[in-house]
Amino acid sequence: MKFYKFISVMLHPIVVPTIGIFLYFIFIQNNFNSSQKFTVLGLIFLTTYIIPLLVLILFKRFKLIKSFKAESIQERKVPIAMMIVLFYLLGNTLYGIHNLIDLGILFYATTLGLLFIYILFAFKIKTSIHLTSLGITTGFFFILSLIYQQNLIILIICSILLSGIVASARLHLKAHTQKEVYLGFVLGFLSPIIVFYFL
Repeated sequence: MKFYKFISVMLHPIVVPTIGIFLYFIFIQNNFNSSQKFTVLGLIFLTTYIIPLLVLILFKRFKLIKSFKAESIQERKVPIAMMIVLFYLLGNTLYGIHNLIDLGILFYATTLGLLFIYILFAFKIKTSIHLTSLGITTGFFFILSLIYQQNLIILIICSILLSGIVASARLHLKAHTQKEVYLGFVLGFLSPIIVFYFL
Protein backbone atom coordinates (compact mmCIF):
# COMPACT_ATOMS: atom_id res chain seq x y z
CA MET A 1 0.00 0.00 0.00
CA LYS A 2 2.86 2.39 0.85
CA PHE A 3 4.37 1.77 -2.60
CA TYR A 4 1.13 2.74 -4.33
CA LYS A 5 0.84 5.91 -2.25
CA PHE A 6 4.48 6.74 -3.00
CA ILE A 7 3.93 6.35 -6.75
CA SER A 8 0.78 8.47 -6.62
CA VAL A 9 2.65 11.27 -4.84
CA MET A 10 5.83 11.10 -6.95
CA LEU A 11 3.84 11.23 -10.20
CA HIS A 12 1.13 13.57 -8.97
CA PRO A 13 -0.51 15.70 -11.70
CA ILE A 14 1.06 18.90 -10.32
CA VAL A 15 4.54 17.31 -10.55
CA VAL A 16 4.26 15.78 -14.05
CA PRO A 17 4.42 19.08 -16.06
CA THR A 18 7.79 19.97 -14.52
CA ILE A 19 9.09 16.46 -15.24
CA GLY A 20 7.80 16.74 -18.82
CA ILE A 21 9.60 20.06 -19.40
CA PHE A 22 12.78 18.66 -17.86
CA LEU A 23 12.66 15.71 -20.28
CA TYR A 24 11.89 18.08 -23.15
CA PHE A 25 15.14 19.99 -22.52
CA ILE A 26 17.09 16.72 -22.37
CA PHE A 27 15.70 14.94 -25.42
CA ILE A 28 14.60 17.69 -27.81
CA GLN A 29 17.24 19.75 -29.63
CA ASN A 30 16.99 23.38 -28.62
CA ASN A 31 19.04 26.57 -28.44
CA PHE A 32 18.43 27.34 -24.78
CA ASN A 33 21.40 27.94 -22.50
CA SER A 34 21.40 26.66 -18.90
CA SER A 35 20.15 29.97 -17.49
CA GLN A 36 17.18 30.07 -19.88
CA LYS A 37 16.31 26.44 -19.12
CA PHE A 38 16.29 27.10 -15.37
CA THR A 39 14.14 30.20 -15.90
CA VAL A 40 11.55 28.26 -17.91
CA LEU A 41 11.61 25.35 -15.46
CA GLY A 42 11.17 27.81 -12.58
CA LEU A 43 8.17 29.42 -14.28
CA ILE A 44 6.57 26.03 -14.97
CA PHE A 45 7.24 24.79 -11.42
CA LEU A 46 5.76 27.96 -9.93
CA THR A 47 2.67 27.89 -12.13
CA THR A 48 1.92 24.17 -12.10
CA TYR A 49 3.14 23.14 -8.64
CA ILE A 50 3.44 26.01 -6.16
CA ILE A 51 0.26 27.89 -7.15
CA PRO A 52 -1.99 24.76 -7.29
CA LEU A 53 -0.55 23.64 -3.93
CA LEU A 54 -1.30 27.02 -2.35
CA VAL A 55 -4.81 26.93 -3.83
CA LEU A 56 -5.45 23.49 -2.29
CA ILE A 57 -4.12 24.68 1.09
CA LEU A 58 -6.47 27.68 1.00
CA PHE A 59 -9.41 25.53 -0.08
CA LYS A 60 -8.78 23.12 2.77
CA ARG A 61 -8.40 25.98 5.26
CA PHE A 62 -11.75 27.42 4.22
CA LYS A 63 -13.26 23.89 4.19
CA LEU A 64 -14.08 23.95 0.48
CA ILE A 65 -12.43 20.53 0.28
CA LYS A 66 -12.20 17.83 2.96
CA SER A 67 -8.68 16.70 2.08
CA PHE A 68 -5.90 17.46 -0.40
CA LYS A 69 -7.04 14.44 -2.41
CA ALA A 70 -10.29 16.25 -3.35
CA GLU A 71 -11.96 12.88 -3.76
CA SER A 72 -15.50 13.89 -4.72
CA ILE A 73 -16.60 15.43 -7.99
CA GLN A 74 -18.05 18.42 -6.13
CA GLU A 75 -14.70 19.09 -4.41
CA ARG A 76 -12.86 18.91 -7.71
CA LYS A 77 -15.00 21.35 -9.69
CA VAL A 78 -13.59 24.70 -8.51
CA PRO A 79 -9.90 23.62 -8.39
CA ILE A 80 -10.16 22.12 -11.90
CA ALA A 81 -11.89 25.25 -13.23
CA MET A 82 -9.09 27.39 -11.78
CA MET A 83 -6.44 25.13 -13.30
CA ILE A 84 -8.13 25.35 -16.71
CA VAL A 85 -7.80 29.13 -16.62
CA LEU A 86 -4.24 29.01 -15.25
CA PHE A 87 -2.98 26.49 -17.81
CA TYR A 88 -4.69 28.33 -20.66
CA LEU A 89 -2.98 31.59 -19.69
CA LEU A 90 0.35 29.78 -19.38
CA GLY A 91 -0.14 28.10 -22.77
CA ASN A 92 -1.10 31.44 -24.32
CA THR A 93 2.01 33.10 -22.91
CA LEU A 94 4.41 30.35 -24.02
CA TYR A 95 2.84 29.91 -27.47
CA GLY A 96 3.41 33.61 -28.14
CA ILE A 97 7.18 33.20 -27.68
CA HIS A 98 8.87 31.78 -30.79
CA ASN A 99 11.26 29.38 -29.01
CA LEU A 100 8.56 28.18 -26.62
CA ILE A 101 5.81 27.24 -29.08
CA ASP A 102 6.25 23.53 -28.24
CA LEU A 103 5.63 24.22 -24.57
CA GLY A 104 2.64 26.35 -25.51
CA ILE A 105 1.18 23.29 -27.25
CA LEU A 106 1.79 21.22 -24.11
CA PHE A 107 -0.14 23.61 -21.87
CA TYR A 108 -2.93 24.17 -24.36
CA ALA A 109 -3.22 20.37 -24.41
CA THR A 110 -3.29 20.29 -20.61
CA THR A 111 -6.07 22.89 -20.68
CA LEU A 112 -8.04 20.72 -23.11
CA GLY A 113 -7.47 17.60 -21.00
CA LEU A 114 -8.75 19.38 -17.89
CA LEU A 115 -11.71 20.70 -19.87
CA PHE A 116 -12.62 17.13 -20.84
CA ILE A 117 -12.45 16.15 -17.17
CA TYR A 118 -14.68 19.07 -16.17
CA ILE A 119 -17.26 18.26 -18.86
CA LEU A 120 -17.40 14.64 -17.67
CA PHE A 121 -18.33 15.86 -14.18
CA ALA A 122 -21.77 16.56 -15.64
CA PHE A 123 -22.07 12.82 -16.33
CA LYS A 124 -20.89 11.93 -12.79
CA ILE A 125 -17.59 10.58 -14.14
CA LYS A 126 -14.52 11.29 -11.99
CA THR A 127 -11.78 10.82 -14.57
CA SER A 128 -8.28 10.11 -13.24
CA ILE A 129 -6.26 13.33 -13.36
CA HIS A 130 -3.09 11.30 -12.69
CA LEU A 131 -3.60 9.31 -15.89
CA THR A 132 -4.75 12.34 -17.86
CA SER A 133 -1.49 14.15 -17.04
CA LEU A 134 0.62 11.11 -18.01
CA GLY A 135 -1.45 10.63 -21.18
CA ILE A 136 -0.79 14.27 -22.11
CA THR A 137 2.94 13.77 -21.57
CA THR A 138 2.93 10.62 -23.73
CA GLY A 139 0.92 12.32 -26.48
CA PHE A 140 3.13 15.40 -26.32
CA PHE A 141 6.32 13.44 -26.98
CA PHE A 142 4.54 11.46 -29.69
CA ILE A 143 3.70 14.73 -31.46
CA LEU A 144 7.26 16.03 -30.98
CA SER A 145 8.64 12.85 -32.56
CA LEU A 146 6.58 13.68 -35.66
CA ILE A 147 7.46 17.39 -35.68
CA TYR A 148 11.22 16.92 -35.32
CA GLN A 149 11.46 13.50 -36.96
CA GLN A 150 13.23 12.24 -33.83
CA ASN A 151 13.11 8.70 -32.54
CA LEU A 152 11.55 9.16 -29.10
CA ILE A 153 10.15 5.63 -28.91
CA ILE A 154 12.07 4.76 -25.72
CA LEU A 155 10.76 7.88 -23.98
CA ILE A 156 7.21 7.17 -25.15
CA ILE A 157 7.38 3.52 -24.05
CA CYS A 158 8.74 4.56 -20.63
CA SER A 159 5.89 7.05 -20.30
CA ILE A 160 3.35 4.34 -21.14
CA LEU A 161 4.93 1.94 -18.63
CA LEU A 162 4.86 4.61 -15.92
CA SER A 163 1.24 5.26 -16.79
CA GLY A 164 0.53 1.55 -16.27
CA ILE A 165 2.23 1.60 -12.87
CA VAL A 166 0.31 4.72 -11.79
CA ALA A 167 -2.96 3.24 -13.09
CA SER A 168 -2.32 0.11 -11.02
CA ALA A 169 -1.59 2.29 -7.97
CA ARG A 170 -4.78 4.31 -8.38
CA LEU A 171 -6.83 1.13 -8.72
CA HIS A 172 -5.21 -0.51 -5.68
CA LEU A 173 -5.87 2.63 -3.65
CA LYS A 174 -9.50 2.47 -4.85
CA ALA A 175 -9.23 6.09 -5.99
CA HIS A 176 -10.75 5.26 -9.38
CA THR A 177 -12.48 2.56 -11.39
CA GLN A 178 -10.85 0.96 -14.43
CA LYS A 179 -13.07 3.06 -16.72
CA GLU A 180 -11.95 6.30 -15.06
CA VAL A 181 -8.29 5.32 -15.30
CA TYR A 182 -8.39 4.25 -18.97
CA LEU A 183 -10.54 7.22 -19.94
CA GLY A 184 -8.09 9.60 -18.26
CA PHE A 185 -5.12 8.25 -20.22
CA VAL A 186 -6.93 8.18 -23.57
CA LEU A 187 -8.27 11.73 -23.20
CA GLY A 188 -4.85 12.91 -22.09
CA PHE A 189 -3.09 11.22 -25.00
CA LEU A 190 -5.52 12.67 -27.54
CA SER A 191 -5.35 16.22 -26.18
CA PRO A 192 -1.89 17.17 -27.62
CA ILE A 193 -2.81 15.56 -30.94
CA ILE A 194 -6.05 17.56 -31.16
CA VAL A 195 -4.30 20.81 -30.17
CA PHE A 196 -1.47 20.25 -32.65
CA TYR A 197 -3.77 19.65 -35.60
CA PHE A 198 -6.09 22.56 -34.81
CA LEU A 199 -3.51 25.24 -34.02
